[in-house]
Amino acid sequence: MAGSQDEGAPAEPSGKRRQFGSRFLSDPARVFHHNAWDHVEWSEEQAAAAEKKVRENSTQRVCQEKQVDYEINAHRYWNDFYKIHENGFFKDRHWLFTEFPELAPSPNQNHLTDIHTENKRSEVPGCRRSEDGPGLIIEQHKCSSNSLGHKTQTLPVEENVTQKLGHLEICDDEFPGSSATYRILEVGCGVGNTVFPILQTNNDPGLFVYCCDFSSTAVELVQTNSAYDPSRCFAFVHDLCSEDQSYPVPRDSLDVIILIFVLSAVVPDKMQKALNRLSRLLKPGGMVLLRDYGRYDMAQLRFKKGQCLSENFYVRGDGTRVYFFTQDELDTLFTTAGLEKVQNLVDRRLQVNRGKQLTMYRVWIQCKYRKPLLSNTGS
Repeated sequence: MAGSQDEGAPAEPSGKRRQFGSRFLSDPARVFHHNAWDHVEWSEEQAAAAEKKVRENSTQRVCQEKQVDYEINAHRYWNDFYKIHENGFFKDRHWLFTEFPELAPSPNQNHLTDIHTENKRSEVPGCRRSEDGPGLIIEQHKCSSNSLGHKTQTLPVEENVTQKLGHLEICDDEFPGSSATYRILEVGCGVGNTVFPILQTNNDPGLFVYCCDFSSTAVELVQTNSAYDPSRCFAFVHDLCSEDQSYPVPRDSLDVIILIFVLSAVVPDKMQKALNRLSRLLKPGGMVLLRDYGRYDMAQLRFKKGQCLSENFYVRGDGTRVYFFTQDELDTLFTTAGLEKVQNLVDRRLQVNRGKQLTMYRVWIQCKYRKPLLSNTGS
């Protein structure tokens, strides 16, 4: 699913990327000296104007018939998006390693081992049934979509397999990446702007990255990318909201789950169950990393009347949808899923177009939530 083109941390002239929150605008006269400023304080007038704008663009709601269409055909709208833009719309997210060092190579990559050495990280508990219901058909690294006009690729026999995981027991030697010691899953991977920087930067031999997206077109673009390495990565189509689809990994098997501008594309009523299912996949001590749209972000204020689906939930002109969060809303979602807060920050960014002398106020939320060592999230 899609995110934002301007979602990263600012870069220094040297090219070294700085963590957000480190550049402050103390002199308004210098606003056009840099491309972005961090932790910009909003005046009471600006905050009131934003609230008023949201009230105004929310007064006229999308009719129920169209709302049903946007939900039922959501995959089609995302497929159309990626057919048009392919891999040229979003920039690779190299800023992730600054904001989320859990994704970067480390001298002690298996950091959870120090916390609970009694759990061997390379092992997945026994044989167990899939936790997330029946019905997922995973075409492993086989491009079957004809919508792009690409020829179907024939990949090694090991990857060219279709598995129905719904009612099968998943054992530690029967899923992709089962021998890995550090497993990362990105949900809503799009065309790989997060996955490929991770694979290129983190050369830990024990790393395995899973990535999925609602759009089969996006997943095909990942699988046909020259940087795609089936021995280190497994890309698959998955509906985050489906209760009838299973993830291709057992419970308690993942170290990190990444949600970058993806939860906001989900219908609000389905967010909690989606996070509950993801939480069960984390190892005790495992982490969810999120970055997403915050309330009164510039994108929310730009919506016109007639694009509002429900409170703070909108449809774009291309049929894709977006929600704008508060910190408290995300905290409730994650803690209800049985996770503990490590970080929940608002990134209020003033972005500047120096050529056009324009200022743009962005609001993003960045979160880290950890699964307790003794999980009590239920079965």
